[in-house]
Formats: sequence, structure tokens, C-alpha cells
Amino acid sequence: MQEDFLHYLWKHKKFEHSNLKTTSSQTIILKEVGSHNHNAGPDFFNAKLQINEQLWAGNVEIHIKSSDWFVHNHEVDVNYDNVILHVVWEHDSDIFRKDNTQIPTLELKDYVSKEALNNYHKLFNSTQTWINCENTIKEINPFIVNNWLERLYFERLERKAKEIETILKASNNNWEAVLFKLLAKNFGLKVNGESFLDLANSFDFSIVRKLQSNLQSLEALFFGQANLLEDYDVQDSYYQNLQKDFKFLKQKFSLDNRGVAQFQFFRLRPPNFPTIRVSQLANLYHLHQNLFSAVIEVDKVEDFYKLFSVSTSQFWKTHYTFSKVSKETKKQITKSFVDLLLINTIIPLKFCYAKSQGKSIDDSIIQLIEQLKTEKNSIVDKFKTLKVTTKSALQSQAILQLKNEYCDKNQCLKCAIGNTILTQV
Repeated sequence: MQEDFLHYLWKHKKFEHSNLKTTSSQTIILKEVGSHNHNAGPDFFNAKLQINEQLWAGNVEIHIKSSDWFVHNHEVDVNYDNVILHVVWEHDSDIFRKDNTQIPTLELKDYVSKEALNNYHKLFNSTQTWINCENTIKEINPFIVNNWLERLYFERLERKAKEIETILKASNNNWEAVLFKLLAKNFGLKVNGESFLDLANSFDFSIVRKLQSNLQSLEALFFGQANLLEDYDVQDSYYQNLQKDFKFLKQKFSLDNRGVAQFQFFRLRPPNFPTIRVSQLANLYHLHQNLFSAVIEVDKVEDFYKLFSVSTSQFWKTHYTFSKVSKETKKQITKSFVDLLLINTIIPLKFCYAKSQGKSIDDSIIQLIEQLKTEKNSIVDKFKTLKVTTKSALQSQAILQLKNEYCDKNQCLKCAIGNTILTQV
């Protein structure tokens, strides 16, 4: 038995509450359960109930056993002086406030149905399963699942918005700088994401502004700060010009790249080599002087494909690294890569920016994310085997939120799917 389960029962009145009595046989009429407190202090604030003929307003504390009151030293804590009811699963001791007045106790186990208990034990005793409800989730009404997934998607957006707000504060409220840092991280994908973010953080965005009109200077800045211009045996003129330009920029802007983590090439497909992504990022900012404004104004997927229709510099059409020639290919940013940028950078940024302006763009966000195909990863694939399929990136993102923040943390009592299972008869 978990205390969280008792919180759930009390909060949602998932017990027979028409004929309640305290352990001393006083009649309880429950009027309001109060507001759930997730911080220090009693579990529920501002509850209202009638005990015998007396109407009470105050706080409710919940424990597995009555004696837990003393285990937690509540009897000497003034924060618990306003507790009007002690709700427990098992009553094993009378409890008192600091002034030695007795607090009425409700023993909840006498009022909870066997069905609710059985459902609870089935859900939380599944120790050998991938998720607690994997044997029953396929039976849940799809309407409930889909509504919950939409809510989870916006919950995930809210979490990302908080991360963006932190970057915004560190960037002196410069939204263009924030976009640059977020894009840089996503250009690095999972393998080089942190290295690309280090790169973006290693100089002030104002330098990008000053160099945007000169592609070679912009590439020199990016490649140099990425520590990719340190091989002096390469004889190619493009490479040597980048070295020369970076030497000048380093002195002019007092650049320091010692904090930039090493970029990885191992186990990457050549189109995802950091050299290719760095050149694409430089070309993107060379082509668009005010990229943030464009990102905020655009709201159709096809228009984003056009906005990010960027290739590398000429040199990279026949190279993946500085030292080796390869078959000529036009290394353009693909639509699938733009989809990743939309999911991980652009949509969260648009959401966060609208929030900062006091606007709600939930409907347009849904329209945009639902145009993108569902992501492919091990978590989405596993849910598919459990008959939970995703039709768009909105649902695949929500599935990640569900698994990481609810299933893995045993937060079934806070999950709409878990709640539905608990109330099944």
C-alpha cells in the first residue's frame, strides 16, 4: 500500500463516503476534500467537513498508519495544528495536536471497494513488466488514450518551454540568440548535440550578426570554434582560407574555444558528420538575416521546408571531411531533418514565445505537429506492440512523455490510463 494511493482515493472520493464515521463512531459528512498540497505541511488544505453537529474547515493529513503521525513528529509541529481529520488506512493509535487535543481519525480501508483494491494490486504488482499496465492498456477506450496523449504533449511542451526560458535568460532575452543555440544543438543530433551547443555558447550571437553577410567568415567562425581547423597538414585552399580567417576572427573578437567538447564522427552516417552540419548551419544563417522572425511568422510545414531548404558550401559537395574527396552530392537539408527541427526546436520555441506574449496558439500548434509523421524509436515501437499506435508526431512525443514521466516513475495514480484501470469494475 502506498500513501499516494490514499491521496488518490481521498482527492477523487474513490470510496464510499455517504456513511462515514470516525474511529470513535462520530458521523462525518464530507463537503470538500480540500486542495492537494505537494509541498511541506498537511496533505490537503482547506477541507470542509461536518463531524457530528460541528462544521469544520481546515487541513487533512493522510498516512498509512495512525502512528505515522508520531514517526513524522507532527505532534510538535505547529504546521499541523489546523488538521481537522487524520485519514489513515489502518488505525493503530490515537493522535494529538501540539496542545494535546485529539484529532478525529477516519480509517479508510472500511470504505474502499474490493474491486478498487484488486485493480490497484494488479497495477502495482506487475514487477516483471515493461510498464505496469501493459496487460490492460489495450482495453482502454481509445478516446481516453488520445485525449490523455494530447494533454501529455502540451505537458512536454511546458517542460521544454522552461528549458528555453533558462536559455533566454542566459542570452539577455535575445530570441534570435536562443533560436541559434537551439538549432545548433539539434543540428548536432543526439551524438553531437552538446558539442554543438558548446559551440553556440562559445561566442556572443552578435558576432554571428556581424559576419552573416560573409559566408566564408561565418564558416571560419563555426569551424574554428568547433576545433576543426587545427590540422595544418591539409593543403586545400578552402581549408587554409578558413584557418586564416579564423586566426583573424579569434584575435578580433577574443574568441576562446577551449570549452567546446570534441565532435564525434564515429558511427555516424556521413550526411550527419559534424562538418556537413556546421556548413549547413552557416549557410542557413548566411541566407536568413532574421531567422527568428521568419520562424514565428511561418505556420505551414511546406513553408518550413522552403525556409530550411539549405545546402552546404561548394567544397562539401565533394567532401565529408576536410582531408578526403568523395563522390559529388548536393548535401541539402532533408525534409525528415526539418521535421526533427520542428519537433525539437521550432514548435517548442513558437509555443514559448507565444506564452511570453500572453497568447495561446494551442490550436495552430496541434495543426502543425499533426502534419508531421510519427517518430520511430524503441519506445514508440514497444507501445505499438501493446496496441497503442501513434498517428503523428504529437502522439509519439506524448508517448515519450508518458513513458519517461509516468510509467518509469510509477506515477500511475496521476495518469488518465492508470485512473481508468483503477476504476474498472
